[in-house]
Amino acid sequence: MTDRIVLAYSGGLDTSVAIGWIKERTGKDVVALAVDVGQGGEDLEEVRQRALACGAVEAIVADVKDEFASDYLMPALKANAAYQRSYPLVSALSRPLISKYLVKTAHELGADSVAHGCTGQGNDQVRFEAAVAALGPDLQCIAPIRDLELTRDRSIEYAAAHDLPIRQSKKSPYSIDQNVWGKAVETGFLEDPWNAPIEDLYTYTKNPVEASPEGVDVVITFKHGIPVAIDGEAVTPLQAVERMNVLAGNEGIGRLDLVEDRLVGIKSREVYEAPGAVALITAHEELENLTLERDVNRYKRDVENRWSQLVYDGLWYSGLKRALDAFIDETQQMVSGDIRLHLQGGRATVTGRRSAQSLYDYNLVTYDEGGTFEHKAAKGFINIWSLPSKIAARRDNPLALGQGAVSVEASAASELPQGEAAATPVAEPVARETER
Repeated sequence: MTDRIVLAYSGGLDTSVAIGWIKERTGKDVVALAVDVGQGGEDLEEVRQRALACGAVEAIVADVKDEFASDYLMPALKANAAYQRSYPLVSALSRPLISKYLVKTAHELGADSVAHGCTGQGNDQVRFEAAVAALGPDLQCIAPIRDLELTRDRSIEYAAAHDLPIRQSKKSPYSIDQNVWGKAVETGFLEDPWNAPIEDLYTYTKNPVEASPEGVDVVITFKHGIPVAIDGEAVTPLQAVERMNVLAGNEGIGRLDLVEDRLVGIKSREVYEAPGAVALITAHEELENLTLERDVNRYKRDVENRWSQLVYDGLWYSGLKRALDAFIDETQQMVSGDIRLHLQGGRATVTGRRSAQSLYDYNLVTYDEGGTFEHKAAKGFINIWSLPSKIAARRDNPLALGQGAVSVEASAASELPQGEAAATPVAEPVARETER
């Protein structure tokens, strides 16, 4: 049924006006696909009806919240994923899953094209199209907002002229994307990085100033890097995120205001809310500090940075991403135990950690009598450890050896008769065992 195009439909301004534009420019009917990744805030049936009202011949809703949490958010948690050490990839994580269902629906309907409502300035266009290229290389991608260079004002005017049932207005021109992992807000007055965010932007979190004065303690239980219980009550991955969104959000945790480097080469100002993500990553990273060997823990931090860059750049389905997943999964085999967080005033603070897989040895750490650490061994260790630095210093900074040694050598050389070279003693060969 190649006379149809499957559009990733959010119910917002861009994808609502895209339905009519696609029909006008291609002559093909549009099937709207709304993917529920836990964005909340609006009934998906209302979104489906809006798509039909905007001209879609069919509107489909796919509830993938559990799949999103298990197969996309948990790998991100195990990777402590945070682009530029801050952004927990709220939007970036949903795009490969939405693309998966775009391709699946297109193949089921026999469509030869898919579409999205991204602009040419953002990262999502790359994320959608790179994922579609990996999963459905036979499909064509259409991006009417980008390819026709349609501004937000023109989109609003088009929606008003065609009486489309959307809420966007010139008085509130924000671009909002959200899912169970968090919320992203951009455009409007936020495009000036000097302008502070206003309280009306936040819906996932309370103002930290208005949070409870005493805060709240929560114990998160992990098994192989995945949260399996909160305060002793078993949870699924989705339930863990949802529960922590409430607990951490009520304490004002997870507000982020940053300027980030987009893949397309520009800097953008973004405001995010991710209370559950920030709290869970804080807890998970601390449990790794308790259970991972030093070199594994250090190296994993570099892998996490590269993993986050790949996902931010839309390469979820790349070979390197799969390879890094294998490494990360291996590191999680011993990441099991409990982390206690104190949530208060916009901060998630670790106040306790325990694990049957802990590498923390009290007898080695204690300064009290009866400790088992061999203090005398430290001197020899330091001598060997610093030996390369000592040898290099002799070569690179001879003055550091002392003026006396230099003066003796210099004076010895000066006493030689002019034209004569000092005889170089030849060392006698010494028999020694061959080092194996």
